[in-house]
Amino acid sequence: MSTIDLKLSRSNRIYRSSEPLQGKIVIKSPSSLSHYGIRLTINGSVNMQIRGGSAGVIESFYGVIKPITIVNKSFEIRSSGKIDSGTSEIPFSVILKQPGEESLERFYETFHGTDISIQYLVTVDISRGYLHKSLSTTMEFIVESDKADLLERSVSSEMAIFYITQDTQRHPLLPELKSGGFLVTGRISTQCSLLDPISGELTVERSAVPICSIDIHLLRVESILLGEKIVTETSLIQTTQIADGDVCRSMTLPIYVILPRLLTCPTVLAGPFSIEFKVSIVISFQSELSKLHTKSDPRTPRLWLAMETLPLELVRTKG
Repeated sequence: MSTIDLKLSRSNRIYRSSEPLQGKIVIKSPSSLSHYGIRLTINGSVNMQIRGGSAGVIESFYGVIKPITIVNKSFEIRSSGKIDSGTSEIPFSVILKQPGEESLERFYETFHGTDISIQYLVTVDISRGYLHKSLSTTMEFIVESDKADLLERSVSSEMAIFYITQDTQRHPLLPELKSGGFLVTGRISTQCSLLDPISGELTVERSAVPICSIDIHLLRVESILLGEKIVTETSLIQTTQIADGDVCRSMTLPIYVILPRLLTCPTVLAGPFSIEFKVSIVISFQSELSKLHTKSDPRTPRLWLAMETLPLELVRTKG
């Protein structure tokens, strides 16, 4: 049985739109193989969907929205001919975007979200006519912003100062938290390079109830334009615990959160969609009630939780 595989020139599969996409087409065949041409296709698109349960969306709007095409190109790698038996490697090099070329859409960075996905695929097809099954394989590669489009300036070193007390919470709290009170202060970066961690610090000044855990939640906020309505969905990307147990009072704790590559991208504010991010500091207090809701959504306000959520702008810099 003949097989086809793709090997890109870079093991991390990261390319910029102005760079050539290079690699090899690897064909393994027990016998010689006649074909009617080898074609390589590049597809890049923004895929969007409205999921059931999105606030304020009527049922007829659920489903997939027409994708936004970023790039759609096809190249002939070889004309019709014959491939020898054994293992054959056919090199290729294609340009995603020629200098001065008008692209269908801006080359947004690769992103895998809940409702929005920005994906770039390379597909190789070997046509073998009607009597034989064509050979085909597809691989995803990752696109990052061109260096010419990156920020010259450095990311702002200013941090947002936050105060978390019983009075800053908009949801009901445990009676002992409401009466005894607590104060958590700190600062955290709200503009961050994708190459750097989210950094900051936090101090528990006082708390009448012992603390169980302190976590940093990284959230994505995906918005899609649907007719005249904007549908927005906030979902959790990852949780990073910075303290476990009842921490010492007045001791400064560092905040250090590494950003996951494919689940984050530079903040995008486009016409039909937007991708934004938030960071949430969540204090969990010791309570018997929390043991009954161990699998609850961490973003849901609970009697034993206190939280502060701040906007987070992600940017890619020249480093």
